[in-house]
Order: sequence, then structure tokens, then C-alpha cells
Amino acid sequence: MSARNGGDVVVETLTALGVSHVFGIPGQNALGLFDAVRRSKLTFISSRVENNSAFGADGYSRATGDVGVLFLSTGPGALTALGALQEAHATGVPVLVIASQVPRAGMGLRRGMLHQLDDQKASAANVTKSTAVARDAAAIPSLIADAYELALSAPAGPVWVEIPQDVLTEPTSVPPVSTLTVHPTYRSPRPELVDAAADLLNGAQRPVILAGGGVRRSPGGPAALVEFAEALGAPVVSTVGGKGAIAFDHPLSAASWIEDRHTTALLEDADVLVAVGTAMGEVTSNYFTFAPRGQLIHIDAEARVLQANHPALAMHADAAQALNALTPRVHPRDDAEGARTAAALRKAVQDRLSAQDLGTEQKLMRDLRTAVPASTHTFWDMTIAGYWAWSAWDPQQGEFHSAQGAGGLGFAFPAALAAAIATGRRTFAVSGDGGAMYSIAELATARQHDADITWLVVDDGGYGILREYMTAEFGAATATELARPDFARLAESFGIPAHTATIDDVGDLVAASFEHDGPTVIVLPAVLQMFAPTHLPPKE
Repeated sequence: MSARNGGDVVVETLTALGVSHVFGIPGQNALGLFDAVRRSKLTFISSRVENNSAFGADGYSRATGDVGVLFLSTGPGALTALGALQEAHATGVPVLVIASQVPRAGMGLRRGMLHQLDDQKASAANVTKSTAVARDAAAIPSLIADAYELALSAPAGPVWVEIPQDVLTEPTSVPPVSTLTVHPTYRSPRPELVDAAADLLNGAQRPVILAGGGVRRSPGGPAALVEFAEALGAPVVSTVGGKGAIAFDHPLSAASWIEDRHTTALLEDADVLVAVGTAMGEVTSNYFTFAPRGQLIHIDAEARVLQANHPALAMHADAAQALNALTPRVHPRDDAEGARTAAALRKAVQDRLSAQDLGTEQKLMRDLRTAVPASTHTFWDMTIAGYWAWSAWDPQQGEFHSAQGAGGLGFAFPAALAAAIATGRRTFAVSGDGGAMYSIAELATARQHDADITWLVVDDGGYGILREYMTAEFGAATATELARPDFARLAESFGIPAHTATIDDVGDLVAASFEHDGPTVIVLPAVLQMFAPTHLPPKE
């Protein structure tokens, strides 16, 4: 087709917004969109399963700070991506979904068209911040720009724009899109709430800070957190999502052992606890055993999480905005006591671990941390090694990414793969054998794009963490044991170098992979154990 069409308007709009990469899989109703990509400067990354395309857009966004853009075809393609979009929605990752639709004449009807749904955007509504339909090409630039802005605005998250097949393919007289400006919003705290919070903090004897993923995602959030903690002289506990908001080697960092009774006790004992950028949900609250005894100040850009689990002085605000407002209002104090508290907590956790038979697991985490360069983006699936990393992994100068928001399997490899392609830097992904099967098809993507990625598959013969949970609760496990392929030979069949490791040499193999270009798969046959249940014992 020589005339510009709706698909061209889409790619012009994305280019004007500064988008460089898009993810997805072509489909019948979306062909006009994908053909327009051919005439653009956009780099298209094709996955083999739409859910993995969505994880890819998510991983790209986490690694770059930009909006991940996902192209989906109608019906089965769109629906297949929803599980991964739930993770982006729960974690607050900005993703722009552009989904095709059947032609306008069939929308809302039962005409027997392939891929047709009664209301496709209704299916997406539960895992996105907004949904919209562009019914003509003229509406495309504004709808996409508005969605893009909303995706970035705190609380960030995925957004959804549908475009019917005929709108994508029909010639259009809409002028070429050249310039678009978006202004994401970051809510400031109300002054009277800042006053009240400052009064509480200035009267506190044992203040503690709980820093969540909202701090990391907030522009300037980590720097604002450190300045606030140093002014307050308070130890900082990081959630899984907040890991890296304050460096682990900072004297006030109490690390991220949130599934530990000593950490739970520290948070409970605070006379004023500042929880910022976190819902204090199931994992962060040590499986809802956390019960604060002091005053809670709860700061979050997502209004629905405020006081959802505990009464608090609730501040609906972006993390950086709130912390920057509070810092000049708190009375500066010596941070020596806070540093002693943080160091004592970390020692207590290590002493408890040392009393358990966990030498294999601790060695694995130490060796992997030594092997992976400090600035590397690491991606962890829902697997025992990943659960260990939630608490034990020090991000150093890199970034830690996990699927703990929604807890679905299959996140690590496709997310790390997209990040590697987009940044041009080697990434590190860790999956169990169960989770690996969710994304195994993306070995083809890794090879096709010659991505610099190291994928560690810990093969314990099944769903290891579920095996532990069921055995502990019921005395036996059911449906947790899995037939699986020889992962190393399977990777080699895609032309990807692969190695089978032991606990003793896995660190060396991972380290060596960072000295070569292209993808590498390392398989570690090992049955790992979780540390002992760490919630608080029942009160007498």
C-alpha cells in the first residue's frame, strides 16, 4: 500500500513520543500495524508467546525507565498476554498495549469473525489502568499520547488502546505526526499531612523506614530516601520491590530480610514507622504476621493501598515528593543509633541462618553474587533461588527485578531477554525448571536476536517451593513432580551454548558467560531448601 494509513499514524505517534522498541507477535487483525513498523525506525522484538512479549515489555521498562510498548493481535493473542500484564499492574510498571480489534462493523456483534470477543477491553480492564478504542485514525495520536502519559503517571502501570483492523489499514488524510508532548503527574503531599508527619517524627525515639518499590519507581526516589533517612537517623528496611532504593552498604541499610522474625520485630518495635511506596502486603508483612505497635505513617501514590492493612496517617503522594517535603521538616539527629540498629539486625539474621543447615543455599547465593558483575540487571522467577534472592541478594550497582507483584511463573527469562536487547548489556535470569517451561520457546528469540543473556535454570524436578509448602502443611506433595527436557541439550538445539553445573562450579560458569557474546544457558540440577519459617512465634 502506498498511501499512509492508520498503522502509519500509530508508528508516527510512538516515534514522536520517543519510543524505540516494540514487542509482540503479528496477527491477522494487526497486520496493518506490523506492516507500518516496516516503514518506520522502530525496532520490533518478536517473541514466540504473547505472555512472554508482555513480560518483555515489562522487563524493558524496568531496565530503561521508559514505557514498554506491546503490540497484540485480537482475541487469543490479547488474552494470552493478560497474565503478564497482571505483574506489571501489580508492580507499577509502565507498559503501553496497542491491541488490534476486528473491523468496526463486527465490534460488539456475533458475526463469527476469527478472534472476535464480545468486549475485548473488558477482559483487559482488571490488569490495566485504562482502556480506550480508536474508532478512526484521527483519534489515534491523542489516545496513544494520553495513555502513554497515564502509564508513566504515579502510580505507574499498563494502559490499553484498541484499534480496529480497518482503521489500521484504511488510507488516511491525518497529517503526519511529528511532535507530541506528555506531562506525567507525580502527586505532591498535602501540607497539613506533612506537618502532622513531621510532628510525629520529631517526637520519635525509635523511627524506622520501610522502603518499597514505589521509591525505586519514583523519579528521584532513591536519592530522596537516602537524604530523608540520614536526616532522621533511621534504619531502612527494603521490601523486595524496594531492594536497591538504598545501597546495602549504607550504614543505615537494614537490608531486605522481610521474611525474618527479627526484621518483623524491628518494624513492630518502631514508635514511628514510615512505610513509603509499599502496600505492606503479604510478603512484606511476613505473611500478615506484622502488627505495628507504634504510629504508622503510610505514603503511597496508589490511594487504594493506603491503610488497606493497618490504620495510619495516610499520605496520598508520590514517594520522592513526600520524602523531599518531609526531610527539611525533621530535626536532624545523629545516625549512629540507627546504624547500630541496622547492623544488629543484619547480624541477628545471619546468626539465625547459620544455625540452620543451609550451607548449600548460602554458598550458591554468595557464588552467584561474586560471579555476576555489580552493574548487571538481574531477573528472578518465582523459584526457591528467587525466594532466597528476595532477601539475600545485594543489587550492588545493578537493579533487582522479580515477579513478586502478582507471583506468576515465567517472568525472568523473557523480561531479562528484552532488557538485554534494549540496553545492549548482558543480563542475568534465574528460573526453576517449572518456570523455565513457561518461557522455553524464547530460546528461539534469544538466538534470533543474539541477545547477551545468561539464563540459569535450577532443575529440582518440579515445583520446588510448592513441594515444600505442601509437605510442610499436609505431610506429602501432590502434582509437584514434573517430566522435563534436558535443558542443556535443548538450548544447544537452538544453537545456544549450554553447560550443566554443580553447586561447586556454577559460580565459575556464570562468571565465564560474562566474558562472551550471545546467549548462554546454565543448568544446575539441585534441590534447594528455604530457610526455616521466619514469622513471629505465637504470642504467649
